[in-house]
Amino acid sequence: MRAVRKCRELTLNGLLVVILLLTAVRPVHAAAALLVEEPFGMFGHMNPTGHAAVYLSGVCAASPVLLRRCEPGEQGVVISRYHRIDGYDWIAIPVIPYLFAVDRPEDVPLSVDSETLAALRDDYRRSHLREIAPDGPGGKTPGGEWVQLIGAAYERNLYSFEIETTAAQDDQLIQKLNSHRNKSHFNLLFHNCADFSRNIINFYHPHAIHRSFFTDAGMTTPKHSAESFVHYSERHPQFQFSSFEIEQVPGTVPRSKPLRGVLESFLESKKYSLPVAALHPIVIGSLAAVYFTVSRCDPHRNLERKLDRESQPAATVAELETNRALPGISSGSGR
Repeated sequence: MRAVRKCRELTLNGLLVVILLLTAVRPVHAAAALLVEEPFGMFGHMNPTGHAAVYLSGVCAASPVLLRRCEPGEQGVVISRYHRIDGYDWIAIPVIPYLFAVDRPEDVPLSVDSETLAALRDDYRRSHLREIAPDGPGGKTPGGEWVQLIGAAYERNLYSFEIETTAAQDDQLIQKLNSHRNKSHFNLLFHNCADFSRNIINFYHPHAIHRSFFTDAGMTTPKHSAESFVHYSERHPQFQFSSFEIEQVPGTVPRSKPLRGVLESFLESKKYSLPVAALHPIVIGSLAAVYFTVSRCDPHRNLERKLDRESQPAATVAELETNRALPGISSGSGR
């Protein structure tokens, strides 16, 4: 591993709580979490809907494309659909590398720049991902979208919406994904990352997440997925549900942008909305009415609805496990 600056305070406080919130020991139930991730970079500017993935506390990766049950002490896996990664439809990455591109929490750097991030990702790729992201000519780091698989928290804010599941459901999902052909059929409109995440969450909790035909033109988007998932949890209080935010790691890597839905992106983009407003004011007025009255979902607002404002930052691991409070990270209360 190339030398990077480390922060033990981050590891022992914020990062430790992230791990505990994601992997808290549950005597009976496992958990599934919808991870909603803010857009970043040029593509995020053009398409500000962000990314969606699913974290499973009881499922682990035998390889990036083969699932198994977790052994005691293992921390679960993040599964998502990607575009143009060695022809696969979904990839499974252990949760710590997915967030921070390292195997151990103590190796997470205090802050990152683009060079450090590239080094962390390539080190992890060489150790674990050569089968899906082989070396380039002369052993160099290859190009491509494999970089999306690891180090997500260095490039964007993430929001976790977690609900309880069962070990039996985990076994069924493992059998289903392992037995079906893992071949990419990514389509931005109808088979995108949010569609995959919606299908996984709905496998555990049918009809928990749905598309919006009014605000997203029938597409599945991460933002509306979070909104519908929160509404589902409110209608089903018998299931343990919690939410929290994982803030982007400090550094010089550009900050991520706010999540938007399809209609919201259109209305807030002047280069599209102003010409339409000039030519078709009734159309733009109708679209705006739908947006402001039906769909203005904000992950921060959903987190605030779940927020236990009486909880205090925990000082010990035992308190962290009990209170699930997160210093520096917006923590939602569970039921």
